Amino acid sequence: MLSYFIQREGAKRDLRQLLKFLLVLTSLVLIYSILFHFLMAYEGKDYSWITGIYWTLTVMTTLGFGDITFQTDLGRAFSIMVLLSGVIFLLTLLPFTFIKFFYAPWIEAESRNRAPKELPPETWHHVILTLYEPVSVALIEKLKNHRQEYVLIVDDLRRALELYDEGVRVAVGNIDDPETYRRMRVDHAALVVATHQDEINTNIAFTVRELNENVPIITTADSPHSEDILQMAGSSRVLKLHDMLGRSLAAWTVGGNCRSTVIGRFDELILAEFSPFATPLVGKTLIESRIREEFGVSVVGIWERGHFSIPNAQSRLDPNSVMVLAGSEKNLAAFDDVYSFYHICRLTANPVLIIGGGRVGQTVAERFKAREMQYLIIEKNPRRVQEGEYYVLGDAADIHTLEKAWIEKAPAALLTTHDDATNIYLTKYLRSLRPDMRILSRASLDRNVSTLHRAGADFVMSYASLGSSAILNFLKNEDTLMLVEGLNVFRLEAPQTLIGKNLAQSRIREKTGCSLVAIKTKGGMTINPDPHTPIGEDSELVFIGTYESEKKLLEWFQG
Repeated sequence: MLSYFIQREGAKRDLRQLLKFLLVLTSLVLIYSILFHFLMAYEGKDYSWITGIYWTLTVMTTLGFGDITFQTDLGRAFSIMVLLSGVIFLLTLLPFTFIKFFYAPWIEAESRNRAPKELPPETWHHVILTLYEPVSVALIEKLKNHRQEYVLIVDDLRRALELYDEGVRVAVGNIDDPETYRRMRVDHAALVVATHQDEINTNIAFTVRELNENVPIITTADSPHSEDILQMAGSSRVLKLHDMLGRSLAAWTVGGNCRSTVIGRFDELILAEFSPFATPLVGKTLIESRIREEFGVSVVGIWERGHFSIPNAQSRLDPNSVMVLAGSEKNLAAFDDVYSFYHICRLTANPVLIIGGGRVGQTVAERFKAREMQYLIIEKNPRRVQEGEYYVLGDAADIHTLEKAWIEKAPAALLTTHDDATNIYLTKYLRSLRPDMRILSRASLDRNVSTLHRAGADFVMSYASLGSSAILNFLKNEDTLMLVEGLNVFRLEAPQTLIGKNLAQSRIREKTGCSLVAIKTKGGMTINPDPHTPIGEDSELVFIGTYESEKKLLEWFQG
């Protein structure tokens, strides 16, 4: 507080005013003490000079002990004058002076420390965020888990302090001011993230490029026509999240030419997902399916209605399961040649329902059209209904609309509206009508993912998680995609604590819930390593697991 009081602008002027006030107050106390001495002598009483100061302070502060009093009217009038001046100077002006010159500067200094306008000069390899919204919220959590430094720029001090109290590292500044990014040490930043509207993102990209031509900038784009403009403005990567969300939902829908969906590539290792729905695999255990023996492909995970599990030989495959497969491209192609045939024969005749004809719904429809899948879009906004035979105009909450869309025959339904409450309601409604239907839904907020699963959704993809994962993968220079909501594939350097140990000794799966799918060394990559394979120096480990298990693994490795 004292340091800020001395160094801040205008401190000398305020100090002079403070000294003047204290000088006046001290002089007033001395004058009253002298007058007290003479008035008491007038009444025939004799007190010391210290007693005069004591009486003056007790009266001015309204304590009024009553041990020393005047007996004459003149003395009582003097006491009233001292009392009133004490109320003004000690009980009013002194607290105000203390607040203005001491307490308020201290509060301001504390606020600036919590929400600074400038980062320390030694700040390095940090991520600069420009908006606090669902994608950034999810990204901040991932950055914390990976111990990646970041800062969020907020233009309002009060809002910045609120976010600071919530555990977010913030700095105060204007996102369209080059000086803000200079103070944020953009020259040393690892990434700048802009998730505003397209016009504001363009402004941010131009502003950052005024200062630095090399720092990576990643922006989101709402309009499909904004990608070129954002790239011309200086964006290193443009994320069309609505298109990504639509493509992901379409890839998970069983129907058409449904081969396994590749979700990650690590040199020769390929990770893919496949639903056993409508195939002979349903009802079998993994050891009965003989997938590894016949195709050289391992099932490293099973996802079923919001729950991911690491399988064992006795894990049984259900119609709602999604298998996470690991193997080479050749092995997965052999697997697809056999099992994708059952999807083609089973589902091409009946259309999949797409509820919502917005950007996500349109992207899903385009993907289905490319795969020659039958589909129908249920849309209640007439302005979105396009010419053609693929639309049903009406409310999906109306049974008559659903009957027009052949709800009784549809193999699956995709809920693509941006309103989570609507998606939750429709999920529950469709599940009550068709317990056997596969239901996929989008979620705008992460907190609604579990609610959608409880309502009956087989798969849920969060807009926020998809965007944050894409940004984190760009930061880490990886091409890994999200499998389904809440599941990730990630690579880590082998820690020293595991060097020389084999998988059985490390107990990675038991301690963290992550499954090790490959080990990469200078000599090549070992896919689905044997439990007794030792982990060597400079090994790169490829894991699959949920966000919670990934967090446990990172804490274990870094702890």
